Amino acid sequence: MHIDLHKNLKAFEVTTKFTVYNSPFYITKPFYKGEGKMQKIYLADDDLDIQKLLEIFLKNEGYEVRTFDTGDELYDAFMEEKPDLVILDVMMPGNSGLTICQKLREISDVPIILLTAKDSDADYVAGISLGSDDYLIKPFNPTILGMRCKALLRRVNMSKDKKKDTLECSDLHYSKKKHSIYVRDKELSLTKTEFLCLKYMIEHFAEAVSRESLLKNVWGFDNMVETRVTDETIRKIRKKLEELDSQTIIKNKWGYGYILQERE
Repeated sequence: MHIDLHKNLKAFEVTTKFTVYNSPFYITKPFYKGEGKMQKIYLADDDLDIQKLLEIFLKNEGYEVRTFDTGDELYDAFMEEKPDLVILDVMMPGNSGLTICQKLREISDVPIILLTAKDSDADYVAGISLGSDDYLIKPFNPTILGMRCKALLRRVNMSKDKKKDTLECSDLHYSKKKHSIYVRDKELSLTKTEFLCLKYMIEHFAEAVSRESLLKNVWGFDNMVETRVTDETIRKIRKKLEELDSQTIIKNKWGYGYILQERE
């Protein structure tokens, strides 16, 4: 393996030449300094040549990369700070990549890609069964790994966005797509202000919400100019929840505000 880096600082480009398994190829990408928070990848491989190759390639793809010689070192680092994605070689000193994959999956849903030199159906099944999200057999083109990383991280981001589209607490369900709040399967008939107020409290379920925060986030007031407007809106929401026999109630927090919680 041979790696050459060439930086054209005027054009802000990075050209990387890779020679892998006697096959050279080049990648030229724009170099953006400080363009935003990069997604972090942890990579463990005891083959230092492959480790360095993948580190340079992934950094060139715009990721922050931290490398480890063993899966145990990666696991210890993971317990201190979680990355966005993990890449594990299967055969390493200490615990194997399969074992580390299983340990990570017990505590996290972080995307995991396994790398192996063994083209075995049994290893593939074992890897997927233990919780890996993808599996690459060496030798492989680093471009393929980059594509797999992008696909997995895109899937994670889409899943996060989907979760933000719905909120659930007790028997209340908020749907961003339908712009509605339901008590079980029955839609609450709310005014715009009531809707925004209840949605804010759902986002802070079981937390004490001050009148000031409601005035600021629902009505747009920066100061405590009028508390009766919040009290009257809360009274109307309570009535509508009771009409649908909701198990969710809004309790007063004397001298502070309100708490949306499940009926005791």
